[in-house]
Amino acid sequence: MAPEDLDIRQLTAYWKAEAQEALRVADHLLEKEDFSYALFFGHLAVEKMLKAVYIVRKKEHAPTTHNLVRLARAAGLSLDESKVQELVAITAFNIEARYPDLKRSFRKKCTAEFTQTQMDLVKEVFRWARRQLR
Repeated sequence: MAPEDLDIRQLTAYWKAEAQEALRVADHLLEKEDFSYALFFGHLAVEKMLKAVYIVRKKEHAPTTHNLVRLARAAGLSLDESKVQELVAITAFNIEARYPDLKRSFRKKCTAEFTQTQMDLVKEVFRWARRQLR
């Protein structure tokens, strides 16, 4: 599809709605104490919001990467070291929840306290990404 054929508003609305839905699912999973998958959906929420940012800024389809640092940089966002570390931490939830090691160490690490702290980070980064749409 040629860039002039893209409906930027429609694509952006799609990714924003998908991001909100993923965040809602993360909250439901947190309530049900399904902690590792709550963090997985938290990652999806941030990823999808960054894809909306990419589309707004680049006027093209977002790349298929799940790496949040790579996606944010591709969108042209300026990242300080703190933001890079936050995005790296959240990206890990995608891999660790989907592909657990034999000892299931990530799932064991996902206590209620750990998960709540990480979900607070996810929501902070989610809000930051959403502000980049302005």
